[in-house]
Amino acid sequence: MARPVLGIICCNRHVGVEPAQVVMERYVRSAMTHADVAALLVPSLPDLMSAAEVAPRLDGILLTGSPSNVESHRYGDGEGSGPYDPGRDEIALSLVEAMAERRKPVFGICRGFQEINVALGGTLRRDTSENDELIRHHAPAGADFDAMFDHKHRVFLKGGGMLAAAFRKPELHVNSVHYQGIGQLAPGLRVEATAPDGLVEAYSADLQGAPLLAVQWHPEWDASDPDSQTFFHLLGRALRGEPLTAKEHAA
Repeated sequence: MARPVLGIICCNRHVGVEPAQVVMERYVRSAMTHADVAALLVPSLPDLMSAAEVAPRLDGILLTGSPSNVESHRYGDGEGSGPYDPGRDEIALSLVEAMAERRKPVFGICRGFQEINVALGGTLRRDTSENDELIRHHAPAGADFDAMFDHKHRVFLKGGGMLAAAFRKPELHVNSVHYQGIGQLAPGLRVEATAPDGLVEAYSADLQGAPLLAVQWHPEWDASDPDSQTFFHLLGRALRGEPLTAKEHAA
């Protein structure tokens, strides 16, 4: 039987002097391997297509991480700093709506986690690496690329939640590579995990019958880790129409 088809969003970046549609291979390879799906890349070119055109052709969507930030005006904030990718904002936020309308799964990682929250009416905060009341959620300035992803902290899984049932333990040790985080959680989203400072690190929802799951950390960074693979196993189950509720996992 043909495998489900996962749409993976691209970013607008430059390769040399030319604009390009880019997604890091670690997202694609991790999803295709551990969710056991085929994949199509979704360009962030809202001047040439709409999310509604591609949503019917996909069985689910993965909104990935990215160096860019969601534009602050999209969640009612007049301040904020880039880099921005307005084309990706437009496609990603509208894809959340288009997939939910069709009752198809929506998954997010890092920027994708933030995008989904904004798409559903939530807000972001931009002080996760400089607020003394929070733990540090990003490696110090000057850290090299590997050290940035090696920056980790604990997250506590919400009892009775989907992730607690899937991982079968109360907490995880995850990488933390974000300057922005959840300010106000969007209506309808259920908290699945929090950092020691209380910042939301994962959430889930059932949007009109569409399963939704997003995490602030990067399970694709080391997909050899069984905990990372669990996220993608859930993605594969969702694309196959299998229920992901805590009750189903506990059964």
